[in-house]
Amino acid sequence: MKKILLLALMFASSVVSVSAQAEIKFEKLVHDFGTFSEASPVVNCTFTFTNTGDKPLVINQAVASCGCTVPEYTKAPIEPGKKGEIKVTYNGTGKFPGHFKKSITVRTNGKVEMTRLYIEGTMVEKK
Repeated sequence: MKKILLLALMFASSVVSVSAQAEIKFEKLVHDFGTFSEASPVVNCTFTFTNTGDKPLVINQAVASCGCTVPEYTKAPIEPGKKGEIKVTYNGTGKFPGHFKKSITVRTNGKVEMTRLYIEGTMVEKK
């Protein structure tokens, strides 16, 4: 009887710890830079998110699909209900003019461990 009670208690405590999680919610998943000139090939945007969970949220990494895209993110844990940012810089220097679409893979300790963000735009030839 003691073993059954002990197992039930262990199971209940594991269920409680699983239900308490961080959760990331982005305001938007795609940013469109629109059209910009090759004369000014560096553009920036910011993705804002909120920890909608009940544990601190930690961004483990944010990795871009290309070296021309650099994400910078909040390293400190984001407390429940608080906001954080991922700043993304696209550098089109030396790239051919035209449309582009790049992804940033964000990995966290949250309920959903991986989220993919996208940036896109059209760089036109300088005149």
